[in-house]
Amino acid sequence: MLKMSKVSKTYRTDTVETHALREFSLTVDEGEFVSVTGPSGSGKTTFLNIAGMLEELTSGSYELDGRDISKLGDKERSRIRNEKIGFIFQSFNLIPELDVFDNVDVPLRYRGFDARERKRRIGNCLEMVGLASRMKHYPAQLSGGQQQRVAIARAVAGEPRFLLADEPTGNLDTQMADSVLNLLTDINKSGTTIIMVTHELSLVDRARRNIFVKDGHVSDGPPELHFAASAIA
Repeated sequence: MLKMSKVSKTYRTDTVETHALREFSLTVDEGEFVSVTGPSGSGKTTFLNIAGMLEELTSGSYELDGRDISKLGDKERSRIRNEKIGFIFQSFNLIPELDVFDNVDVPLRYRGFDARERKRRIGNCLEMVGLASRMKHYPAQLSGGQQQRVAIARAVAGEPRFLLADEPTGNLDTQMADSVLNLLTDINKSGTTIIMVTHELSLVDRARRNIFVKDGHVSDGPPELHFAASAIA
């Protein structure tokens, strides 16, 4: 489903050249739940941004569903991103002036669904995350866990092929974080591929596979070993 081969990403200024990814290679199959861990500055977020087509790679190749993304123009990448990828962020990224219903509606309007279809999808997704009774509430009227559930509903309303989650429980207490992870697990069991960046070892166990990133490189393996090595480094 997702295949990166020797991907490199370099940021340049007049005086500094920073290598965020160095020949980064990774394959994620359909239906997987993959956690991505590693120390700060290791390249995790850069990888996620390239996977979500929010940034362009410097060299290498990235294929999504068999299509070479690097050969597509901005308009086509935007279309594929909106149709196939859902994003969940640590900071929720809800629009404070819109109620829950309208927050979930935003990407559906962009896709051009008619009003009846949007209403059906929004209702189903808010029911799934347990917030159907709060659809007229505003973000400020919700707890952190509830806001993240709205963000998840928004991400899955378009029925994406896979979700990219960047520290989705970073702003939540333990109980709320566990509730959100249960929800993501259920979504994955329904067939949606999930790639989740996290710093928390307790969450890694919920994924089927862990990818450890350090200095822009990637390696599979037992997460406990990588976390221990990262702590020593």
